[in-house]
Amino acid sequence: MEDKMRSERYKKKKSKWKVFRNIMFLVIIVIFAGAAFAYYRIQPAQHFNAGSVNILLLGSDQRPGETIGHSDTMILAHVDVNRHQVKAISIPRDTRVHLPGYGYTKLTSVQYVLQSKHGPKQGIAEAVKVISDFTGVPVDYYAETNFQGIQAMVDALGGITMNVPETVKIGSQVFQPGPHFVNGTTALALARERHSAAGGDYGRQMAQIEILKGIAKEALSPGNLPKLPSLLNSSSNYMLATNMSTSDMASLGLALKNIDPNTDVKYKQLQGTQESLYDDVLQAYNDQIVLNQQKVKKTITAFFQD
Repeated sequence: MEDKMRSERYKKKKSKWKVFRNIMFLVIIVIFAGAAFAYYRIQPAQHFNAGSVNILLLGSDQRPGETIGHSDTMILAHVDVNRHQVKAISIPRDTRVHLPGYGYTKLTSVQYVLQSKHGPKQGIAEAVKVISDFTGVPVDYYAETNFQGIQAMVDALGGITMNVPETVKIGSQVFQPGPHFVNGTTALALARERHSAAGGDYGRQMAQIEILKGIAKEALSPGNLPKLPSLLNSSSNYMLATNMSTSDMASLGLALKNIDPNTDVKYKQLQGTQESLYDDVLQAYNDQIVLNQQKVKKTITAFFQD
C-alpha cells in the first residue's frame, strides 16, 4: 500500500515537472522567436524599407549647463542601406539663408534663434526643417552633438585612427597630413582648429568628416562590436538631441558594419563666395557665404537621389 502511494506521488511529481518543463520550453521558444523577430525588424532592408535614409548631423557650440547653441557644424548624409554607401556634404556655418519672420542671417544663427523662441526641443526640430527647406533634401533623422560629445565618443572607443587632411598646428604640436591615432582631447582640438588650416573653415570641415569616419571605423570594428549595445544605450552622453530610437541606431549600425570609410564614403563641400552683407537678426553687416543655388542643386541631385 505504501509502495503504491509512493508511486502515485512520484507520478504526480513527474507530471508536474513535465508541465513545468513544457511551460519553460514554451517560454524559451517565445523568447527566441521574439529575439529573432526583433533582430529581423532591425535588419536595414526591413527597418529602412525605402532603401535609403537621409541624416543631418549637427555640431553645436552649446556648452555644459546651457540649453541652446549655434550650429557650428552641419553635415547632411545620404545612407544607401542596400549598396552600403554613404554620401555626405558639409554646409558652411556662415551660409546666408532667409529665416521666415526674421529676414536674412547666417545659417549658424538659425538654431540659436529658434531654440531661444521655442525651447531646445522644438527649436532644433524647426532648425532642421529650415536646413531641409534650404537644401531641398527631406531629412529623415537628425543627431546633434557638441564638442564635448565628440570627445566623450572618441574616448569611449579607446581612441580612433583618423586621417589628418592637411597640416595643422594644435598648441606646440604640428600634425602632418596622414593617419594619426588620437584620443578624445586631440580629436576635439582637430575638429575645432581652422586658424592654422590652409583651407580655414573648409579645412576644419575636412578634418571633421575624417573624425566621423574614424569613429565609424572604430565603432564597427570586430573588437568593438560587442560594445555597441552599451554605446547606444549611453548615447545621451554624446548627443544633445536626436529623433532616432535605439533600434534606428542599431539598424543603421548593421547597415554600415561592412562599410569601408575610405572607399564607400563620398564627401563634398558646398562652397560659395564670401561677402559682407547685412544680417537682419544681428542688425549689422558681417561676413557671409553666398552659395550658388544651381551648383547646390547639382550636388544635391548627384548625392541624394538613388
